[in-house]
Amino acid sequence: MGRRLILRCRTVLAATALAAVTAAAPGPPPLPDTPASAATPGPPPVFTSSAASDTPTAAFDPSPARASLERLLPSRAAQFTLVPVEEPASGASFSVSGEAGAILVRGTSPATLLTGVGWYLKQVAGVDLGWPGASVDLLPGTLPAVSGTITRSAAVPHRYALNDTDEGYSGAYRDFASYQHEIDLMALHGVNEVFVPTGAEYPYHRALQEFGYSAAELRDWIPAPAHQGWWLLQNLSGFAGPVSEQLIEARATLGGRIARHLRSLGMTPVLPGFFGTVPPDFAARNPGAVTVPQGRWVSFDRPDWLDPTGPVFARLAAAYYRFQQGRFGATDMVKMDLLHEGGIAGTVDVAAAAGAVQRALEAARPGATWVMLGWQHNPTPALLSGVDRRRVLIVDGLSDRYDGLDRETAWGGTPYAFGTIPNFGGHTSLGANTGAWVDRFHTWLAEQDSALRGIAYLPEGTGGNPAAFDLFTELAWQPGPIDQKSWFAGYAARRYGGTDPHAAAAWEQLRLGPYSMGSGTWSEPQDSLFAARPGLTAATAAKWSPKAMRYDATTVERALAELLQVAPRLQATDAYRFDLVDVARQALANRSRVLLPRIKGAYEAEDLAGFRALVREWRAHEELLGRLVGSDRRFLLGPRLADARSWGAGPAESDRLEYDARSILTTWADRVPSEAGGLHDYANREWAGLVQDVYAPRWAAYFASLDSALVDGAEPVAVDWFARDDAWAHDRRRYPTTPTGDPLALAGEVRAALAASSAVASPGAARAGTPVRAGR
Repeated sequence: MGRRLILRCRTVLAATALAAVTAAAPGPPPLPDTPASAATPGPPPVFTSSAASDTPTAAFDPSPARASLERLLPSRAAQFTLVPVEEPASGASFSVSGEAGAILVRGTSPATLLTGVGWYLKQVAGVDLGWPGASVDLLPGTLPAVSGTITRSAAVPHRYALNDTDEGYSGAYRDFASYQHEIDLMALHGVNEVFVPTGAEYPYHRALQEFGYSAAELRDWIPAPAHQGWWLLQNLSGFAGPVSEQLIEARATLGGRIARHLRSLGMTPVLPGFFGTVPPDFAARNPGAVTVPQGRWVSFDRPDWLDPTGPVFARLAAAYYRFQQGRFGATDMVKMDLLHEGGIAGTVDVAAAAGAVQRALEAARPGATWVMLGWQHNPTPALLSGVDRRRVLIVDGLSDRYDGLDRETAWGGTPYAFGTIPNFGGHTSLGANTGAWVDRFHTWLAEQDSALRGIAYLPEGTGGNPAAFDLFTELAWQPGPIDQKSWFAGYAARRYGGTDPHAAAAWEQLRLGPYSMGSGTWSEPQDSLFAARPGLTAATAAKWSPKAMRYDATTVERALAELLQVAPRLQATDAYRFDLVDVARQALANRSRVLLPRIKGAYEAEDLAGFRALVREWRAHEELLGRLVGSDRRFLLGPRLADARSWGAGPAESDRLEYDARSILTTWADRVPSEAGGLHDYANREWAGLVQDVYAPRWAAYFASLDSALVDGAEPVAVDWFARDDAWAHDRRRYPTTPTGDPLALAGEVRAALAASSAVASPGAARAGTPVRAGR
């Protein structure tokens, strides 16, 4: 009884005290140039307290926020009182006040209440609850008091999260508890709109059965879950299928739960919309329909596009939205991108097509906002000319990547969100262009006639780089520009639950290095050569990644040295242990770019002894890397594969789903897209399992062939890398699901190995030794 009764009483008392608290609280400052109509549509449901009849009606039910708080802070949640308040015309806001052990948080939605709690944890209690990594175990038994009242208003109405690719790269086979935790964390960091592709195959599967297709044909056309993001973008179909009826049903059930959880917190589930993707032979089966072949995307045959201006589109769109709403509920925001990455318009009038897509959306979801990705040349002026731009939001994927951007001119005043893609493929690389974030966001927001209405956190894979997520989401809640140096100093002071000079020094080095990369060409760091296809001139693992270091690598090594000296009390936190593994991993990965040119120099100088010594060093680093990442559960491959198998109804389906999960991390696809299209290793990451059984054996085979060439005077033997990787993708070897080893000891090994490394020689220079033979 006791504890639960206390929590229920707190909720009722909070509602009872609403009028008095609201009257006494200072009002939130107005938003600059943000009309009330720009606020996120769709108010949360009204909640009437069960207290006496003279109790005022609360603005919304705070109990979902209370439940999230219980999950996030089970031992301290009872010390928070959550008070719902009506959202003013100026937009979302929260305030935090209270005495020790009795913290009062007022907010304009359940999610905003959690944002207030998050602000308290960071700014008052001095701990971190990050994505990933936490130090909340060091909270005192009685939470500290707040000095005065902290009040914050959202600078923009749209705080959007998740890339179209996130589910594929972050794990398409997670369970509801995993998604629920991530949503709770996003709410804690001020996010209010989240893309939800889970189960998006369901409305296609149901609607297209009314247009001449059998259920079995559609199951063949729909890709397996890890690859569905690109099917929704009209890039491919059918890969790793067929999917089963039970899988479609299970994913629809999960997607519905995710959408309901978001709504319960007053957040908006952004669902995929229908813009014309259809299976083969659609026009032949539906008189009057006109389809446009879409050619190829990275060597995949793209699905056809149904002309939205024709007579069949509206009927199919209506069926799609009917089935979607019946299973996932209604939404005020729908995500879709016409002609993504090289789509072909043919003879279709793009403006007219866009208008027809928006009319179909309007018929199904009156007043809904169409979310588009700002990427490459999309959306084009022609497309935007055909729509009501007031009901469009462009989530810009390039805000921090290029210089000289003018989004108002390019998009004709269409509302947009300042966005970032700080990693591609879910790479484990550390860093982001944070200097561009703090320099540009408030500057663009303050411009005359600015169309900036949001932020958009769009890494292709989430679950890493917690400092980037924390800083980027904070942009929307600061009244003015953030001082980057001060912000990182504050982050260091709370990340491990207490101030520490070595933690401060470590994060200052990380700020100066990977978190101060310049804009102009890239928005992500370089990836690791340990994960690259072997070659003496290898410059990147993924084809489209940066081909050189984007910052001074010594900053990461200095950060590692400082982290190893953090006070023992703080070393016990989850956040510290994650960061220690991550920084040590990055330091080793960076050294691969020093070692490989030296190996090349020794080989070309025919210095067999030097070559072998450097190869031994490379292999020792790879072996240590594998043990290091095996010491933290967030760097394990095993859980990803076990999750995939758990969704299968039997061994055969589990095998297909495991291949789906393995292939996207390695080959990505079949031979032609993987090799000719260059998709292999696009999602490379330094995880236990991949390091030991994919990356290290590649390099071992390659270096063995070079060694033989030096000894025998022959050319190195060519290796079919796809065949090797594809065999692993089809393998069923089990991998650990729990970490092993001591992260602190292993990070110390990394530090010692780097200090002992013979990296003092200039890159490309051969070690001293006698050439095997002369005159090559």
